[in-house]
Amino acid sequence: MTPHEPGSTASRRHFLGLVGLGTAAIAGGPLLAGCSEKPAGSGAAQNLDSYADLLPRQQDLAQSIKPDIVGTRPVPDGYTKYPTSLVDAITERPGTSGKEVTAMTPAWGPAPPGVAQSAYLQAVNAELGTPVNFTIQDGNTYADKLNAMLGARDVPDLLCVPQWEVDKIPRFAEAIKVLFEDLTDHLKGDAANAYPMLASFPSGAWRNSLWNERLMAVPNPTDGPFPWALFTRKDLLDARGLAVPASLDDLLTVAKQVTDPAKKVWAFDNVFDMIQMYHKVPASKQGWRLKADGTPEFKYETPEYRQAVEVMAKIYKDGLVHPEIIATRGADSAQLFAKNGAIVFTRNGVGFWQGAQAEHQKVNAKLNIQPVPVFSATGGDPLVWGDDEPISFTFVKKGVGKERVEELLRIMNWCSAPLGTQEAQLRDYGVAGKHHTSTPNGPVKTDLAFKEIANQYFFISGRNPTIGPYPETPNYVPDLLNYSNAMVKYLEKDPWDGVKLEMPAAYKANQVPTEDKITDMLRGRRPLSDIDAIVQEWKANGGDEARELLARSLPKAGR
Repeated sequence: MTPHEPGSTASRRHFLGLVGLGTAAIAGGPLLAGCSEKPAGSGAAQNLDSYADLLPRQQDLAQSIKPDIVGTRPVPDGYTKYPTSLVDAITERPGTSGKEVTAMTPAWGPAPPGVAQSAYLQAVNAELGTPVNFTIQDGNTYADKLNAMLGARDVPDLLCVPQWEVDKIPRFAEAIKVLFEDLTDHLKGDAANAYPMLASFPSGAWRNSLWNERLMAVPNPTDGPFPWALFTRKDLLDARGLAVPASLDDLLTVAKQVTDPAKKVWAFDNVFDMIQMYHKVPASKQGWRLKADGTPEFKYETPEYRQAVEVMAKIYKDGLVHPEIIATRGADSAQLFAKNGAIVFTRNGVGFWQGAQAEHQKVNAKLNIQPVPVFSATGGDPLVWGDDEPISFTFVKKGVGKERVEELLRIMNWCSAPLGTQEAQLRDYGVAGKHHTSTPNGPVKTDLAFKEIANQYFFISGRNPTIGPYPETPNYVPDLLNYSNAMVKYLEKDPWDGVKLEMPAAYKANQVPTEDKITDMLRGRRPLSDIDAIVQEWKANGGDEARELLARSLPKAGR
């Protein structure tokens, strides 16, 4: 169950407009008092393979169900049929104290109602035995809240930090040390047997939960390696007799054919990530690769990026982007695309697909959302961005005491129950008769489910990644697995895979300001000739410092 994120995945998912902690935090001293005496973080790197003895011993669950479609790793397996019988995997309620658990998680789209107005939250909390009270934050501006919360040292019992936000927070590793519990002794080796759902997670996901040489969070393993896909309204293309584009020239030609401002239809939302991908712009560690001589190079410095900038600037100039996307930071591109058909191609996290299809096909029976296979604009095989890093991490507030940590881990264990369990059905589909109707093919969500269920418990847990089943969208799992298995062969290789990097604080703080300058350039508010000056500023404000860290990290990791 991939969240609406945007995967996204979606770094793994990349959000323009998310701010770092800001220049004041960098120039004015440490992020958190007591973290460090240094005025700014210079970054750090550690080889995660050196700490294998700190990880839980991975164990498969006895109730594993044979998949219908096998994914090519890191693509997960797919299930097209819902289990005919469900296992009650956890017989004792995990919550024993009765004390409310506070949690913060993201959501995309309308915020769900709070616990007092939500039959879904009330039902799950009753099974947990201890109520979880969620603070839901807009996923598009989640970093804003994270930064304020970390700076104020005001964190909930359980805090979800999406993987794609970590690289936006200067000196995150130091904040972790001050604010969150060290979970190593609770989970390493056979200690994880007390939490069998957590122990089933892939070791690679746990490896990414190491900070400061300790196990500091519970990972939410990825259920797909791709941060972004370009989706199209294939039903709208079919109605026009247009084929799904197979090249950049095809895409731009079709874009001009479907754009009709008089009918309030435009080709695109902000598809710059896809335009970069088509030009084989690097994305490892947010945009780094190694040159032929072995030195790190950032995407801004590459000819591929310059080409992508020129193409995207022309897309804006030609009026192919919906004006609401240009005018407002919070435009709901998912609604404009899936509900209104006002956008024909959207860049979104892969997790957007099934939910949008299921929700909006109720009104539009012809709706057919499909991904456009990635192609190369420069010849040869395409380059597909992606990684197998976790979707998110759940941190436990420091100082709550051993018994409370164990209770919180039991709650996360319950929330991580896999397909085929009563617990997973309640977590994913809510209460029968209220949030879903039972069919021979499995539960189908009601309108109340779409209103109340926003992956709240998913985001304070993890689970062994699977895809499906979804009886309301029977073609989704085959379509997704066919697309994913075809694209995964082109997945970009990350030279720093297995190296935990805490990028320099100045570099992190300068990411969004730099992207904002580039956005201004793409949209015609600055000339394209400003690219050289922007890159020089980026180098001076942390870019070259990050390059030095990346260059040093590989020899230290024995590479």
